[in-house]
Amino acid sequence: MFFSSKDDEIKSGKTTDVYFERTEKILKKRNINPSVAVEIYLKGFPDNYLWGVLSGIEECIRLLEGIPSLNMSCMPEGTIFKLEEPVMAVEGKYLDFGRFETPILGFLCHSSGIATKAARCRLAASDKVIFNFGARRAHPAITPMVERSAYIGGLDGVSTIAGAEVIAESAVGTMPHALILIMGDTVRAARAFDEIIEGDVKRVCLIDTLCDEKFEAVRVCEEFGKSLYALRLDTPSSRRGDFKKILEEVRWELDIRGFQDVKLMVSGGIDEEDILNLKDVANVFGIGTAISSARVLDFSLDIVEIEGRKIAKRGKMSGVKKVIRCKKCFDDKVVLQNVTASDYTCKNCGVKYEELFENYLKDGKLSRSLPAPSEIKKRVLSQLSLLKL
Repeated sequence: MFFSSKDDEIKSGKTTDVYFERTEKILKKRNINPSVAVEIYLKGFPDNYLWGVLSGIEECIRLLEGIPSLNMSCMPEGTIFKLEEPVMAVEGKYLDFGRFETPILGFLCHSSGIATKAARCRLAASDKVIFNFGARRAHPAITPMVERSAYIGGLDGVSTIAGAEVIAESAVGTMPHALILIMGDTVRAARAFDEIIEGDVKRVCLIDTLCDEKFEAVRVCEEFGKSLYALRLDTPSSRRGDFKKILEEVRWELDIRGFQDVKLMVSGGIDEEDILNLKDVANVFGIGTAISSARVLDFSLDIVEIEGRKIAKRGKMSGVKKVIRCKKCFDDKVVLQNVTASDYTCKNCGVKYEELFENYLKDGKLSRSLPAPSEIKKRVLSQLSLLKL
């Protein structure tokens, strides 16, 4: 048995904080069950981030779908959001959904943290290829969520079979150090890979296992020539020194021998700062811990109306709100739910604001189709050109 919750345990409320169960008991005993409206927004970004990528929406919808009294609207998954902007509003009978506060926030906080880190890596890398190699840095029960969130955030591929199935893509990968150690030689391992593995799998050879990267690079390229897609450097920190210099040496030796088309892939502790430093010499990045262990985004869920009366706890603003945006300059306004976006004109651009919120659940029923991961990724990429790290 693994220590992970099953779908039915999440939907039954077993993963909620116990004080929600006690709250239910009290309200039921007193025969109190008001209609409430709640909002979810971000209290603070980690590490001086200026924006986030919203992810986890589909799981929230699947959790709340089927509750008869419930309406839900939110920013579409993959939308860029800013500090203290509501990203979701839920309305319904409190006892029908109050116990789901914990898993709703869990879905959003974790997924959005990973998608945001992935988008930051994507923005740093410009047009370079990025893969998620971080499955081993997270509990395997959440591998599909991690891979999906990374892909949505803008990465080009994921490494696990389960993760690839969720995003309807093929898994990507290279070869492990274990294969080279067992085979006893880098070229011998690469030759076995080339002879046995299907031809549609790109040939990427790891060159830091046994010998100097520069000499291994030349050996491998002279053996396989231009059939190689890339050489991967996963050089350990104890041997790394100036990693960029190592890459430059390898690139030089390959270029002067006519292997300009063989790409260089780097991995091992890479984040957006490393990408910025290495992208003028590296072609492909494998990101692991930085994405799988990305800081969660600290969303909060609060009541903002009870039976139509605007009310909120201290430090919060009452009333159901939404975000409208100038799509040209990304200027946002937080307004009450009944406000029409087109009534506002951007002072910077002179164009009308547009609605960001969309209705997803009406009386517990899905009111619009949900986008595929590839569509969500396109949404993210279309917004990144207006952002900076």
